Amino acid sequence: MVGPQHPKSSVSGPPISGATRRSALGLLLGTPLLSACAGVQQSLSQFSNPFSSSSPPAQPAGPPQQATTAGTGGVKVAVILPLSAAGNAGLAAQSMRNAAEMALAEFQNPNIQLLIKDDNGSPQGAQAGAQQAVDEGAEIILGPLFAQSVPAVAQVARTRGISVIAFSTDSSIAGRGVYLLSFLPESDVNRIVEYSASIGKRSVAVLVPDNAYGNVVEAAVKAAVPRRGGRIVAFERYGADRATPARTVAQQLGSADALFIADDGDAVVSVADAMTAAGANLRNIQMLGTGLWDNPRVYASAALQGGLYAAPDPAGFRAFSGRYRTKYGAEPIRTATLAYDAVALVAALARTQGGQRFSSDVLTNPSGFAGIDGLFRFRADGTNERGLAVMKVTQGGGAAVAGSPKSFGA
Repeated sequence: MVGPQHPKSSVSGPPISGATRRSALGLLLGTPLLSACAGVQQSLSQFSNPFSSSSPPAQPAGPPQQATTAGTGGVKVAVILPLSAAGNAGLAAQSMRNAAEMALAEFQNPNIQLLIKDDNGSPQGAQAGAQQAVDEGAEIILGPLFAQSVPAVAQVARTRGISVIAFSTDSSIAGRGVYLLSFLPESDVNRIVEYSASIGKRSVAVLVPDNAYGNVVEAAVKAAVPRRGGRIVAFERYGADRATPARTVAQQLGSADALFIADDGDAVVSVADAMTAAGANLRNIQMLGTGLWDNPRVYASAALQGGLYAAPDPAGFRAFSGRYRTKYGAEPIRTATLAYDAVALVAALARTQGGQRFSSDVLTNPSGFAGIDGLFRFRADGTNERGLAVMKVTQGGGAAVAGSPKSFGA
């Protein structure tokens, strides 16, 4: 359900074909890639890491796929994906393409036509696809997926004065006219810190990996904690050696009421085990994490039970997955909702926003948009903010303890 949100308006958005589509699209009130065809529903943890989709696979790509179109509307929209990339990346791209075409089918009488281009998993292919699309009249570009391909596409788009909505989760490549519709760790950090402060957890110990993802989280958490009236009582980075940083933090847990560990499922479990080995009783402190915690290993960990993390409300993806399975006979990858929301968004804007439909003023509407995974809005710097739920780790999976917000604050 994607559409611009106008706080003073209660006008319903574009109608959806079929009552079951009501949650999928269109309320106008103002997210290592796995196989898309394996029948396994991926967790969010594979897609919140800003470097899981930063580089194309090492294996050689197949021959580029022919450009195709979908829809017959008058507003042309480029979709650039690594459809012929090797292995799982190509399968993921196909799932995203399916989702894009599904959004088109579920939007009643959309006035858009998708110009679908295969970038072959390379910056050169992405630039060539973008150039071909704009020469064919594309007014906006959706994609690419890989971070290193985004600047190549942006270069073409800027010469024509059009915007790019890319799917990479590397916020360093966002910028003027280049917006990221993805699951950024900054939103996870802000939401979980906000919630933990609201329940009185303001003295936070922090452990982050010594890598690029850790750099992003470090900056976000060091800004978010004091902004919510809290303080960071211990901060350590870890690499292959997790025992030494764990001992250092464990010695300072007496002055903390929350422990924030930002990493994916296997690593979080290992760090938690290292903390326990260092003498920390994790049952006496509130554990906090990011969307990377949406992982079966985390749910199975005794040390992490009751831990809280920020992630999209899973109800939206469950409903989307059901419709996708019915249409395609397979499970969507977790990031397929990004392609769906991008197409639904441009279809809604093409219908409602006139000649300025894809301008920066429209795309950065502070009230944001409503999508499959909840509210989102683009910032002027090209990054995004998402309205996330707060989930609790249980042995049966993630259980919502706080729903996603219905509107953004200032």
